[in-house]
Amino acid sequence: MGFVSLLVVALMPVVEVLLVVLLGAYLASGRCNLLTAAARADINRVVYAVFTPALMLASLARTVTLHDAISWWFMPVNIGIIFLTGGVLGWLVVLLLRPPQHLRGLVVASCSAANFGNLLLIVIPAVCREDGNPFGGGDVCTDRGLSYASFSMALLAPFLPTGDHQRSGCSNNTSGNSMWDKLKHGAHQIVEELTAPPTVGAVLGFIVGVVPWLRSTFVGNDAPLRVVQDSLKLLGDAAVPCVTLILGGNLTKGVRKTTVSRWVIAAIICVRYVILPVIGVVVVKSARTLGFLPPDPLYQYVLMLQFALPPAMSIGTMAQLYDVAQEECSVVFLWTYLIAAIALTAWSTVFMSILAA
Repeated sequence: MGFVSLLVVALMPVVEVLLVVLLGAYLASGRCNLLTAAARADINRVVYAVFTPALMLASLARTVTLHDAISWWFMPVNIGIIFLTGGVLGWLVVLLLRPPQHLRGLVVASCSAANFGNLLLIVIPAVCREDGNPFGGGDVCTDRGLSYASFSMALLAPFLPTGDHQRSGCSNNTSGNSMWDKLKHGAHQIVEELTAPPTVGAVLGFIVGVVPWLRSTFVGNDAPLRVVQDSLKLLGDAAVPCVTLILGGNLTKGVRKTTVSRWVIAAIICVRYVILPVIGVVVVKSARTLGFLPPDPLYQYVLMLQFALPPAMSIGTMAQLYDVAQEECSVVFLWTYLIAAIALTAWSTVFMSILAA
């Protein structure tokens, strides 16, 4: 398959995302003023509490089995490597450029937390739908891609809420309290995040997917309670377009704000779209050589693509929910997602070329 053909396959999913983002930006602009800041905040709450848990539960219950969860053991390791290396690189950016104190958590979070869930749910099926993709066509590729994307999204749940929104300054300040008070606060925070709606949805989805009698009860045309699964899918299908529209609306704030240094933005872009993807190629190829990965090239493509994704939308969601660094977050998102249109297409083409060789 030629390079130009691979480039077209890689470009189409990015164009899909950009079109929805542009629509969100127009709806939030002064000309339309339909997707106001208050409306975005309210929709964010609904997405966090209803749509995202429903999407995780429905997707995992339908696409992930016990055998899959065992054979895909390297994916959580892969995500852990991304968080670790991205976090270290983010702290190096903070040490070198010394941004204001209230922005340091945002810099680290933007370097370490990627959009493992929503964007993959758009990109992977769109790649499978393109004729001439190196992973096979039809429903088989799409079903496998949705399984990988759903698994990736579920793994995101325990990572982001307990780490990144705290790094963004959203947790309460317990400095000056006794050690016992700090321990109690930390334990309470962990319990609170483990019982957060997205985490609960992911756990329930895993349980239904891996327990055969539960799966046969809720999933399938002959399942007696398939109406529950269908209802959850109906709710979950609203998550991706809502989040993408909100992203477009939030990016309009970044056009008017210049509170973040251009060097900080350039450093985040360099980490996300230059250093991490190169590390990803090395990690995945090494894991494949050592026999850690299933032979499916689509699975390996997803692992590589996780290293080249833009910052997680949940960072912006948490910043808006807790009213912390919203303007600065919008600036970072504006530039990282604009560059992602080029970087994600280029790296996706490179990854497919490597796997098709």
